[in-house]
Amino acid sequence: MELSALLGLVLLLLHVPQNHATQGILHAVGDGGSNSAKDYCITYNSSWTSLPTSYTNAVYYKLQNITSVWLCSDPEVPSISLKDKAVVVMFGNCSILDKAMIAQNHEAKMLLVASKDGLPRPTDNRSGYESLTIPIAYVKYGDIAGMEQDVGTNIEVTMYSPSPPLFDYSMLVIFLISVFTVALGGYWSGVSELEDLRPSQSTGENDGGKKKDENVTFTPFTVILFVVICCVMLLLLYFFYKWLVYVIICVFCVASALSMFNCLSALIQYIPYGRCRVSCFSKSAEVRLVFLAVFCVAVSVTWAVFRNEDRWIWILQDILGIAFCLNFIKTLRMPNFKACVILLGLLLLYDVFFVFITPFITKNGQSIMIEVAAGPSGSTEKNGENYLEVPPDSQATFEKLPVVIRVPRLEYSAVKLCVMPFSLLGFGDIIVPGLLVAYCRRFDVRFTSASTYYIACTIGYAVGMILTLVVLIVLSMGQPALLYLVPCTLLASSVVAWRRKEMKKFWNGGCYEIMEQADNTVSEENIIRGEAQDAP
Repeated sequence: MELSALLGLVLLLLHVPQNHATQGILHAVGDGGSNSAKDYCITYNSSWTSLPTSYTNAVYYKLQNITSVWLCSDPEVPSISLKDKAVVVMFGNCSILDKAMIAQNHEAKMLLVASKDGLPRPTDNRSGYESLTIPIAYVKYGDIAGMEQDVGTNIEVTMYSPSPPLFDYSMLVIFLISVFTVALGGYWSGVSELEDLRPSQSTGENDGGKKKDENVTFTPFTVILFVVICCVMLLLLYFFYKWLVYVIICVFCVASALSMFNCLSALIQYIPYGRCRVSCFSKSAEVRLVFLAVFCVAVSVTWAVFRNEDRWIWILQDILGIAFCLNFIKTLRMPNFKACVILLGLLLLYDVFFVFITPFITKNGQSIMIEVAAGPSGSTEKNGENYLEVPPDSQATFEKLPVVIRVPRLEYSAVKLCVMPFSLLGFGDIIVPGLLVAYCRRFDVRFTSASTYYIACTIGYAVGMILTLVVLIVLSMGQPALLYLVPCTLLASSVVAWRRKEMKKFWNGGCYEIMEQADNTVSEENIIRGEAQDAP
């Protein structure tokens, strides 16, 4: 398998369970006349701080701006009283929780940490700070610096976080995209299997061999090796993120452009135009395929250039992501159900370990999977003991891995102030179960006259996605989708094999046919030998 394909596979195994970083609103009121109130975006940790859903009945505190200090030790506390005030300090030089403890010890009622480099995610380890009770949030330094000009003096502030709706239409879009991609990828894999089963054309068997070489078959050993490589790559990304993220972005651009070309070229064959060929450097290609290649490269390059533009670039990322998933589901082949069980089982353990277990290992109490998939927290860079100064209210964005299908949440009131919130689904949550769906489709093509296994496994995937969304709504926090998709798809396909009394054949897959032929050959040889011995 090529290096780009291997790295592309690692991309699909990064899931994005939602962390506790939440967007909220800082409501400021001053004495500036008719324009004496304004809202500002903040980020806070919902597991640390519980905010009201509206500022109507919220408690206001007088704002005390002491951004000239870090507030990392008692000697830094200014001589002015902090009692019953909302204190604003600079971000950096020590933990946000240390700042909050000092502020609380001086009877402050709220801590706002001003950041000059965007809005970080509050992810510090809370253990050892059980007595900390005051609300904590990050705010942009530029908002604090311009607040007096916006609302006047004698500023009072409060924080609130409007409740997002229980169900957002983005969830339905995510569901439809995932089920459509899995179903279409499985069907396309079955079409490819039918083409491989057809007798070779008289024009030459080399073409058929080339076609089959485009596919990659996993064995149980390569499955285990692949999961080990994924673990190593995830750890490398965790420790060397700021360098490897650009490598992954480049790989995604190349892999998604190739995937889109493969997907569209399968459809363009039915268009009876542009079949004339052009030659260059002793190579020839159809005109329509040349234009298609240019189009796919243009889409990929456009995404790469505008990848941090959240308002519309998610459309291109989703299109490229769907093509990426479809191509891998069609290209990667599981030889039998045994390999599927090993792959899905190991990846389920992989998911659970790096999401739920690693928070007990890492220093900041955050899971490795979330740290890698969500990108850097937005903290400023260190130069020795001091933080590098950046322009106030920097709009710098932080590179994130292109590993998800993203759909904006339209019904969320903080969208006008904060970065547009998205509903997310990792590529791995589509491709990993999709490989089982594709195997079921190919098994139907080889051994059944219907699409029983394929339909059952696709329905199992849809049920798993519904279960994921239901748990997401009930618990109000993101879920690792494989935790529900793996059992549902494995159970659905196993029930069909058990009811049809084909579990042995389904378990061994294509190897079963070879085993049967070998057994028949051995039986025939034994019969011939027996007849020879009986002969006079």
